[in-house]
Amino acid sequence: MGQALNKESLEQLIKVKQSEMYYVASMHGYTHPCVVACSQDLDQLINQYQGIPNAS
Repeated sequence: MGQALNKESLEQLIKVKQSEMYYVASMHGYTHPCVVACSQDLDQLINQYQGIPNAS
């Protein structure tokens, strides 16, 4: 991701990644490598989101 994302964009990406993770988990189970990779991607998005200061 070349440019910085704002909180709203990250919120949308987080929701999409959560949905993807739940879908893949429903097909393969929660311990499948694809689900684990999705979870790690989601963790990175959440960490990015938490690192953005709130607008005052």
